[in-house]
Amino acid sequence: MRYERIPMSETDKNVFLEAYISDSIPDKKRKAILIFPGGGYAMICNDREGEPIALAFMPYGFNAFVLHYSIGGEDRVYPTQLREVARAIKHIKDNAESYGIDPEELFTVGFSAGGHLAASSGVFWKRPEVTKGLDIPYGYNKPKGVMPIYPVINPEGHRFSFSMLLGTPDSTKEELDYVSVDQHVDRDSSPAFIMHTFADRDVDVRNTLSLAKGYADAGVPFEMHIYPNGPHGVALANKVTDMGNPAYNDPIIAEWVRLAAAWTDKIDNLEYLERN
Repeated sequence: MRYERIPMSETDKNVFLEAYISDSIPDKKRKAILIFPGGGYAMICNDREGEPIALAFMPYGFNAFVLHYSIGGEDRVYPTQLREVARAIKHIKDNAESYGIDPEELFTVGFSAGGHLAASSGVFWKRPEVTKGLDIPYGYNKPKGVMPIYPVINPEGHRFSFSMLLGTPDSTKEELDYVSVDQHVDRDSSPAFIMHTFADRDVDVRNTLSLAKGYADAGVPFEMHIYPNGPHGVALANKVTDMGNPAYNDPIIAEWVRLAAAWTDKIDNLEYLERN
């Protein structure tokens, strides 16, 4: 395996892409998974939702990339993070041969506020402000599928994340609605694999249910797993990420990585529905 660290900003050294690339096998192309750790748009939880996630997906045929995106509010506000996602996707696809991946098989996964970013990558990809001036062909930054994991979706889920995303706690309803992903799912949105726990006390599971309703209303396929127990931030739900806390270790929840990988195998055969 080789590791690379690629700068993603000319002005912020803390914005970069990490690449975890398996040794190549002749005539074998891997899928790509682009990972967004959580942290309320105020920090990057790489220790539990970055590198461990990358290494967990690699045995399922992925090469993995972790984006350390802009955080901290102020001038690092929407659409800054989505523009960084667009640049990261462009970099990965432009270098698909070197990375040993199929550029058409790129997926995003994110956790908590990173789940908002993952969902946004599949719903907001065509907004002009996301790719303006980046020399990215239309649709090039659209992931094939997205995996929001215990995601923040709208302000009812985690208002602090939206305060950081928009740079103020005093955003108008119109501004908040504009970045609430559940309100904007349409036929052009990427299919989704969604995971949450009912017992999450930090990000209400109703955020995930609202996103699922957006997908259902648009007739865009999704797979959703709601587990009854488990706190916010379960990550891999195993000893790798449980920090010695039994509440973060659940073999049933830990199956989500295998299920997500299997979902990517059947994504070409998912059925879209016509809704009134």
